[in-house]
Amino acid sequence: MLEEKNRELKQLSDLGEFALIERLTADFTIDTGKTVLGVGDDAAVLTPSQSETIITTDMLCEGVHFNPNYTSLRHLGYKAVAVNVSDICAMNAIPSHILVSIAASARFTVEALDELYAGIKIACDSYKIDLVGGDTVSSRSGLVISVTALGHAQAHGIVKRSGAADKELLVVSGDLGSAYFGLQVLERENISLQSNPQHQPDLEPYDYIIQRQMKPEARLDIVHLLNALDVVPTAMIDVSDGLASEVLHLAKNSGVGFVIYEEKLPMDHQVIDTAEEFGINPVTAVLSGGEDYELLFTIKQEDFEKIKGNPHLTVIGHASSDTSSYLVTKDNQTIELTAMGWDNFDE
Repeated sequence: MLEEKNRELKQLSDLGEFALIERLTADFTIDTGKTVLGVGDDAAVLTPSQSETIITTDMLCEGVHFNPNYTSLRHLGYKAVAVNVSDICAMNAIPSHILVSIAASARFTVEALDELYAGIKIACDSYKIDLVGGDTVSSRSGLVISVTALGHAQAHGIVKRSGAADKELLVVSGDLGSAYFGLQVLERENISLQSNPQHQPDLEPYDYIIQRQMKPEARLDIVHLLNALDVVPTAMIDVSDGLASEVLHLAKNSGVGFVIYEEKLPMDHQVIDTAEEFGINPVTAVLSGGEDYELLFTIKQEDFEKIKGNPHLTVIGHASSDTSSYLVTKDNQTIELTAMGWDNFDE
């Protein structure tokens, strides 16, 4: 899918590093008003901020974080930005800048990287952030994308993982488990295509969950929503490695435990239907699947009335003075939570 066979396409060596960077970033503009100098010099120059600066970085590696057989480069570019913006949002901050570095093998053409950067630009426009630098290098195999994101927040508004307290409510945005099942569908169809190249997959019944896997959205809208509701979370994290893992991160950093309720877990109907099709308990996918990039946070009980009934937010449990964390099932069984989500070093 990624390996172009058209002889007329330009090879990366035809341009060289500086011409390639100039081409890939030609359509990017400086729009945030927080950038003095962007791409094109030895370093970027940013406008001094009156607020705190938040910095994060993440990397996507071919064969580890994405499968080139079914991942479009445009979607990949968007996702590389979104997963970093999600970390900024998890600090209750507003993203402002990114730097993008890529390592690409000779099998990638200039036009292929054009597609990658087209996705990056769509994400920059969507989240209103400036691309201000990065690097391009050759790779002996595959594609690696590294993104560094910067954001800003007032010191009193920054939310860490360590602020949750006993009896506070545990809230999650959106729905969970969708990205995991989107991946299962894509992997199944990829295997079918490998064994039968004539196979014509019907992906329409899975459109939502596939979108959640291929083009996840950072929940910047939730940061703005909470601000509008005058709600400042006491602790927050994004759901990248599965709900159970993230709950345990909040618990460890805050020195509390959590009780979550199976009947409260928000799931899309495509998750329920696909779980039945694959013979997988959907709760297992919610707890351990990962890549939903929803925001998981705690709020004081007195803030409940502010979020009550909001379709974007669901209270799924509460903090406890007991430092262990549990799931209460629909039949009232209590199961201790364990981290079974994504591990970057798990082979």
